Amino acid sequence: MLEAYRQHVAERAALGVPPKPLDETQTAQLVELLKSPPAHEEEFLVNLLENRVPAGVDQAAYVKAAFLAAVAKGQATSPLVTKKRAVYLLGTMLGGYNVAPLVDLLDDETLGADAAEALKKTLLVFDAFHDVADKATAGNANAQAVLKSWADAEWFTSRPDVAEEIKITVFKVTGETNTDDLSPAQDAWSRPDIPLHANAMLKNERDGINPEKPGEVGPMSQIKELIAKGNTVAYVGDVVGTGSSRKSATNSVLWFFGDDIPHIPNKKDGGVCLGAKIAPIFFNTMEDAGALPIEIDVNNMNMGDEVTLKINKETATVTAFKEGQQIAESQLKTPVLLDEVRAGGRINLIIGRGLTTKAREALGLEPSTLFRTPVQPADTGKGYTQAQKMVGRACGLPEGTGIRPGTYCEPRMTTVGSQDTTGPMTRDELKDLACLGFSADLVMQSFCHTAAYPKPVDVVTHHTLPDFIMNRGGVSLRPGDGIIHSWLNRMLLPDTVGTGGDSHTRFPIGISFPAGSGLVAFAAATGVMPLDMPESVLVKFKGKMQPGITLRDLVHAIPYVAIQAGDLTVEKKGKKNIFNGRILEIDLSEYEGDLTVEQAFELSDASAERSAAGCSITLSEKSVAEYLTSNMTMLKWMIAEGYGDARTMARRVENMQKWLDNPSLIKADSDAEYAKVYEIDLSTITEPVLCCPNDPDDAKLLSDVAGAKIDEVFIGSCMTNIGHFRAAGKLLEKVEGGSLSTRLWLAPPTRMDEHQLMEEGYYNIYGRAGARTEMPGCSLCMGNQARVAPNTTCVSTSTRNFPNRLGQGANVYLASAELASVAAVLGRLPTVAEYMGYAQNIDSMAGEIYRYMNFDRMGEYTAEAGKVDTKKISAAQLT
Repeated sequence: MLEAYRQHVAERAALGVPPKPLDETQTAQLVELLKSPPAHEEEFLVNLLENRVPAGVDQAAYVKAAFLAAVAKGQATSPLVTKKRAVYLLGTMLGGYNVAPLVDLLDDETLGADAAEALKKTLLVFDAFHDVADKATAGNANAQAVLKSWADAEWFTSRPDVAEEIKITVFKVTGETNTDDLSPAQDAWSRPDIPLHANAMLKNERDGINPEKPGEVGPMSQIKELIAKGNTVAYVGDVVGTGSSRKSATNSVLWFFGDDIPHIPNKKDGGVCLGAKIAPIFFNTMEDAGALPIEIDVNNMNMGDEVTLKINKETATVTAFKEGQQIAESQLKTPVLLDEVRAGGRINLIIGRGLTTKAREALGLEPSTLFRTPVQPADTGKGYTQAQKMVGRACGLPEGTGIRPGTYCEPRMTTVGSQDTTGPMTRDELKDLACLGFSADLVMQSFCHTAAYPKPVDVVTHHTLPDFIMNRGGVSLRPGDGIIHSWLNRMLLPDTVGTGGDSHTRFPIGISFPAGSGLVAFAAATGVMPLDMPESVLVKFKGKMQPGITLRDLVHAIPYVAIQAGDLTVEKKGKKNIFNGRILEIDLSEYEGDLTVEQAFELSDASAERSAAGCSITLSEKSVAEYLTSNMTMLKWMIAEGYGDARTMARRVENMQKWLDNPSLIKADSDAEYAKVYEIDLSTITEPVLCCPNDPDDAKLLSDVAGAKIDEVFIGSCMTNIGHFRAAGKLLEKVEGGSLSTRLWLAPPTRMDEHQLMEEGYYNIYGRAGARTEMPGCSLCMGNQARVAPNTTCVSTSTRNFPNRLGQGANVYLASAELASVAAVLGRLPTVAEYMGYAQNIDSMAGEIYRYMNFDRMGEYTAEAGKVDTKKISAAQLT
């Protein structure tokens, strides 16, 4: 074991990273060596035990906790681990498998006080709290000491407070840093391996950044030089953290600039991040990781500068000084941020405050005044927006009452989604949270980002993650099923709140607040999520869509109109973005037509590209009822096909039926308040709107960019549905076989869409035209699977077009599937007149093309669904 491990250490050292934490088998072998240690290996073995085994409910942690408990209780011995040391080490394991032995040891005459000291700093005790309280009531002095310590929040006060002055060295990345820069999609396979994945941070050349190996390894030498100055190194940028919700971006930053966590391998917390604008999801993942994110003017901060941050804790003001001169001043987002940093992160603070509250209640004490509390906004007396009412309901407020912007709240999470490139990290976070069962009503895991071109590590994930999720009561999809959102949307309940570990978890019914893997794990485990309620921006579409105009054009009309109003800029320095961190609420009450829920998702999905915190849409009860009726059949079909967890899906079917029995939808009050209201008259949108290379904010009219040569076209991603592929097929069937002048990629969102398109003959059309069809899933969209050729110009229906995302050096226009199809045929962006000529044919067949997957009207699904009794399944108890 030692020989193999040392070889592993050497291999990792060659990559510039520490060894991986020990797994279950290695830890078991280590235990045997500790019982009878080889000569001269004593110190090495103890270090492995103390510092290289994961905490929480990892299987390796189970082996470690069992060994330490056995040593403490005299059931096993090691010349290297005393009983007292064993108890101390149990206290470093955060929670989970270590808690029960420590609670038992409170009764031990010799070790009881040591067990008490260990439990005082342990937050993840969950139901074991009652065991400690019972012992305290029965007169156990050690248990009483633990309870008093929890009540006094010694877990918090024993940690160092945030310094009033922090001297930083600036690591400046000019312009926009998106999460693809910090956690490249091509390296998604390594995300759970934090040190190795961090090597890819900023691996592509850009102003002021010098990668060690361009395209492979980031600016290691630059980083080391700054760290050598001895100050805290702060990540600084004009715009920081836009794009995906991946916590791996935060993990990479903190790996270089954060602090070691004692006894926890390959993970860090702390650190400082400064940005003129910090994207909301990235800000939240920084909070969760115990970092100090601050939005502040960074114009006078340059690479290598030494800057002193002075924090006034009374006013929550941060002032930056360089060479003795003030260069910037800002307010912390909330004074509670200081407590979050001290606690080691927002999640730690929430769990710890809850533990302190319970302990004080058990002891009959008044609530603690130790912690900072959010400043609650004044009630304006005005009405509430749709989103505010949804969150209010999720917080248990009286019906019709909403949550005011700026209010801290913890809404109930009804639906939580996880996908496969963040799922392994979410699994690790769930282990750290000692989670053995989900409290959120429905948690779903997909495999859409890795199924088509899996690496060996992805195959392992495909085999192991489904059981992990289902054993905790979650629903697991299968590789090849398709895109997370196309499935998760079909499991939603109207007007409920949820989250997901993908920035495009943007519910078309209800509202979701996407998050990093840490917060997603917390939401899944506890059933609630912390939220500082954002303001809302209202976009109201009025009138009727003009001929040839698609929903994707309406999606792009939102940034286009904001640019015209001066509320959104493409330039990153001094960036303006009215939507950043706010909820985008879309009002269709004066829209002529009745959008299906599938169509509405195209609007809500794109709120991610606006850096909005979430999105809500007004839809008709008829559309929602049609959608739920279809989805009930799909869920029953899934149960019949052997998907798990059957009880969770059956419970969701029953809750859908309850809504259908008494349908109602939340609507905004007429006097609701918004940060901004945009009214978009659809009669003014008379030509397609595209987003230009390489920025999803850079919205322009087709007439501004017509004629640009196109090399490759991608039709796919969560922004598409089956109607888009029929529309593409109708255009392609008029093309002479093999005559396309572009490389055309097609990837339907789900395997049900793929099957239906095959049944209708569209795959024959695609094949004759020379298109390349991909497995249902994310395909080119994320850039971690197949990619377009380097330095090509493309049209894509994908979600975003950040630099190097679809292909190295690629220039990508975002457009509708209909416009993308025309570009695929012509090999260039058409003129408006050319496009309208093609679009006329599509419009004439709209009834046939834009039909959606109504599973309740499709015999192959209803036949299987009819065999399932969801009432019986949802009522079943585990035996």
